[in-house]
Amino acid sequence: MAERTPDAPHTRVETTTDSRSAAEALASSVIEHQLAACVQVNGPITSFYRWEGAVQHDEEWLVVAKTATDRLDDLVAHLNEVHGYDVPEIIAVPIQGGSTAYLDWVTDETRPSA
Repeated sequence: MAERTPDAPHTRVETTTDSRSAAEALASSVIEHQLAACVQVNGPITSFYRWEGAVQHDEEWLVVAKTATDRLDDLVAHLNEVHGYDVPEIIAVPIQGGSTAYLDWVTDETRPSA
């Protein structure tokens, strides 16, 4: 379970993947399941990391989702389920402020359909 910050009812979630098409599939899936209100795909980027004892560098695509914090666990579980990586980067950062109208929209868009 993700840690909750009471004064941050919204969260920005980031992940990376290995192609534009994979990034767009993640973005579409998250929106279709109402787990985020908006998802942006940026790239390509170059990621440097250590994996299985060796330094690696690969071209990746960054996927950034904005969600209501009470939907965070469902979003993370979904990303873990549909992501193509064995150990996907999934990082949640509390949103501490911003446009009230936008953040209200984020909340509204992440309510499950009846």
